[in-house]
Amino acid sequence: AAAVGLYNLGQSCCLNSLLQVFLMNIRFTRILRRITVPPSPAQRRSSVPYQMLLLLEEMQCGKCKAVGPTELACCLAGHRVKLFVQHDAAQLFLTLWNLLKKQMKKPELVEELSDLYTICIQEHLACQKCSSEIKTNSTMLTLPLPVLDANSHRLRTLEDSLQYFFHPEELTGQNMCFCQQCGRKTTFLQSMKLVHLPQTLTLHLKRFCFERSSHTHKLSHSLPFPQELDLREVLTEDQCLADDKEKANWQYELFAVVAHSGSTSCGHYCAYIWSLTECKWYCFNDSEVCQVSWDDVKCTYGHSSLYWRETAYLLFYMKKHPQ
Repeated sequence: AAAVGLYNLGQSCCLNSLLQVFLMNIRFTRILRRITVPPSPAQRRSSVPYQMLLLLEEMQCGKCKAVGPTELACCLAGHRVKLFVQHDAAQLFLTLWNLLKKQMKKPELVEELSDLYTICIQEHLACQKCSSEIKTNSTMLTLPLPVLDANSHRLRTLEDSLQYFFHPEELTGQNMCFCQQCGRKTTFLQSMKLVHLPQTLTLHLKRFCFERSSHTHKLSHSLPFPQELDLREVLTEDQCLADDKEKANWQYELFAVVAHSGSTSCGHYCAYIWSLTECKWYCFNDSEVCQVSWDDVKCTYGHSSLYWRETAYLLFYMKKHPQ
């Protein structure tokens, strides 16, 4: 894929950044190219996968330095995705992904899309009075990682955030659960265990902090993330429910960073993406695309005194040795 920009249609920087992350992912575009073209013009206009495919083809014909995602934006508006408003990248990513999944008609493509992105975890709830335990399996599209601990202390690295996410939590006081065996509310120990990791692992740094006053502020302190991430080294044995074969694939390389600059009410998104074909980093800032270095990407770690500066918000890692 040639590095082609996307024109801003009016506050569409969030959408543009996410589209670039999807379309620069070769494994995603392989799935996209195999969709069934909807038969009627009206169906084609309202199909998110088809409009994404058209956009990809327009970007790849290589005539322009940037293209306008107008038809896709109109299509999304038809699915109640608001245009010309500030979006939250984590929410919009989930919305886009759900629309893609819902509209990809072939079951095998839906399955491949799920395999590409979904994380499987098991939640354990253990009563601390008796031995009863409740286990629930669930899938997630992103791991929502805290950047502060329960005492509002800053977590120092991405690895710390990951460990904190999988750290057991005691549910006491108001958070006590009803235990069937004890017949009353008791203290429970809640823990998450990782079962399966996808080809493309999406991490969401929860940098937007909602206060009771309904005012949101951004936590912009420095949180370094590595270029190479091995989850076998980050998590302990009891935080995983996976066999050795599954864990052998838990080595990841950073593929993309969606960064946010500005304040919560008036912000801007751009995407730093590693080109899998050219083996170079690019910065996609709407219609502007330029080659950057790893040092430029590291500038998105964050900085406590410069909260309007670019700060990483979504991190996309890709498996090093896919099966």
